[in-house]
Amino acid sequence: MKDFLDKLSSYNIFNYLLPGVVFVVIADALTAYHFVQQDIVVGVFFYYFIGLIISRLGSIIIEPVLKWMKFVRFSSYADFVPASKEDKFLEVLSEANNMHRTFCSLFASLFILKAFEYVSIYFPVLKNWTGELVIVGLFSLFCLSYRKQTQYVNKRIQRAMEKD
Repeated sequence: MKDFLDKLSSYNIFNYLLPGVVFVVIADALTAYHFVQQDIVVGVFFYYFIGLIISRLGSIIIEPVLKWMKFVRFSSYADFVPASKEDKFLEVLSEANNMHRTFCSLFASLFILKAFEYVSIYFPVLKNWTGELVIVGLFSLFCLSYRKQTQYVNKRIQRAMEKD
């Protein structure tokens, strides 16, 4: 377990593990759902996975919505790559930026969980389909996330090829 924790980067800790733990603790306090794990090893992986989901929701839903609302504006990725080579602090700023987006997603996720809890009282059929809804939702989320990540990889390859 110590080796695993030693290999986690600050990005993994602040964008996946921390939001996962915060989500579980707050959800436990504010809802009827209990995600706290008794086994520390299972807990670390489970909280990391919950944080990963929250992070992906931020990337796939929160970020585009805030861009569409013109609440945030991004520089082009083509400008970011060479700029980050010139200014190493941009990587730190980008990591912090992603953490803030993930925390926006964390609180939106808590709101959605609480709303689901409330709505399922009036529509009990939702409780019967919760597992299926979660599976379809996660499948869709990770398909979209995979597509977005593939686009980033392709952009990096194109940037690298332009230099040759």
